[in-house]
Amino acid sequence: MDRVFSLLGFAQRSGKIASGAQGVCAVLRKEQAKCLIIAADCSQNTLRKYTAMAARFSVPYYRYGSKLRLGQAIGKAPRSLVAVLDYGFAQAIASELNRGRV
Repeated sequence: MDRVFSLLGFAQRSGKIASGAQGVCAVLRKEQAKCLIIAADCSQNTLRKYTAMAARFSVPYYRYGSKLRLGQAIGKAPRSLVAVLDYGFAQAIASELNRGRV
């Protein structure tokens, strides 16, 4: 599953990532987000707020990794939220995350 973190790193270097509460909120409202990654160790308030926003804007979301690992993957401080802005990256990440589910 480290491939997910690699894909997030590539997307960050391509400028196709928004992270943090304000950045993610902005791209969700502008309907630019293709998928949302929420850290497994985020607060219940963050989880509730952003899953509701993702559902409202029909953006698939996934709980994956820790805040520390998400931040490291994109070369930033720990992050609870990462939005992917490119459809190709979003598809590749979704494929990796769904691979383990049957």
